[in-house]
Amino acid sequence: MSRILMLSWEYPPLLVGGLGRHVHALAGALTEAGHEVTVVTRHCSGTLREETIEGVRVVRAPEDPPVFETTGGDLLAWATAFNHALTRAALRAVRSARARGRRYDVVHAHDWLVAHAAMTVRDQLDAPLVATVHATESGRHQGWLPDAHNRTIHDIERWLCAEADRVIVCSEYMRGEVIRLFGVPPERTRVVRNGVDALRWRARPRAVAAARARFAGVDGPLVSYAGRLVYEKGVQHLLAAVPALRDRFPGLRVVIAGDGPYREELELRSGPPVTFAGFLTGHELTGLMAASDCYVVPSIYEPFGMVALEAAAAGTPVAVSATGGLTEIIEHGRTGVRFPPGDPAALTDAVAAVLSDREYARSLALRARARVVEDYNWHSIATRTAAVYDSVRARPGLLPHQTSPPLLTIPRVLVG
Repeated sequence: MSRILMLSWEYPPLLVGGLGRHVHALAGALTEAGHEVTVVTRHCSGTLREETIEGVRVVRAPEDPPVFETTGGDLLAWATAFNHALTRAALRAVRSARARGRRYDVVHAHDWLVAHAAMTVRDQLDAPLVATVHATESGRHQGWLPDAHNRTIHDIERWLCAEADRVIVCSEYMRGEVIRLFGVPPERTRVVRNGVDALRWRARPRAVAAARARFAGVDGPLVSYAGRLVYEKGVQHLLAAVPALRDRFPGLRVVIAGDGPYREELELRSGPPVTFAGFLTGHELTGLMAASDCYVVPSIYEPFGMVALEAAAAGTPVAVSATGGLTEIIEHGRTGVRFPPGDPAALTDAVAAVLSDREYARSLALRARARVVEDYNWHSIATRTAAVYDSVRARPGLLPHQTSPPLLTIPRVLVG
């Protein structure tokens, strides 16, 4: 069994997207399997907090003052200060473990936002480093890195992948992306798909009834989306399809749950059948999914698409764009329907196929939920992740790729 020091920039109850839910579920499943897991993450209060939750040791580092404002998506100043706080908290956890005669076997970093802290702690422990790349900056911008901070994030991702003994990705699509973008040797990559706790996403009847009462009309179907409101999630294409869907299904209602920098612009594009519900969690979110006649994932870029599996676990038929990892987890006509990304007309036809045939929709939902239970349970995901840890624990020293630092793009500065 392994002792794992896991670093993540989000962890419940502080959630931004799917990464925090992934780390939480993985840490819990590893603990249930007998591993010792410490998660070092951030905390918005002014004091460091340590607690044990469901067997997982959680160290929450307060953000260093001053509070950095982020503009235009530039997180670099904030990320630098955050990594300092995270490093300090992680080293405290290391010292505490040593005082108890214990040693961490593996450092596991989740995405670029914890890269600097992860490598500092790795060096202090002389332990192997495993990195999970949940998404890439290039992918989020469809291959275009418009500003200096985007290119810097891309370089940090490349640095993290170059330093890691193993790089975990959530789909074959993402495996190809990190190999192509960062030159990671194929033998150092591992595909470990995301998991879903099917029981957690089974909504209570009371929550379903509340969602129907709040969002659904009396004479038409309910279509929903939940996630971050950013360009690459493709919500703009769902909104573009609403008029045509409303023509086919006059009483149709659409709910957009979530928040993000794109919300204001999306709201300006929407009409009366669309409700922006804000950020929903817990029973409100599962209730909305289960109450929906179709759940839509209209992403332009989606490394995996865990939310599609969560909706399937809630018993809802799903319509997803045929991009990234979504094509690997949703089989068209069997566990859901697919449509080309960025195509509102095709999205309309796919959703209409679900809404117009209740038996077809029910068969899609039943097969999808069965597949979630069988193939995407967290016990299996934890077993595969632990196998990655085992593959790096016996390393004799630095791997060949770690003998020299990777080349980073250093901007030229003109002086005088």
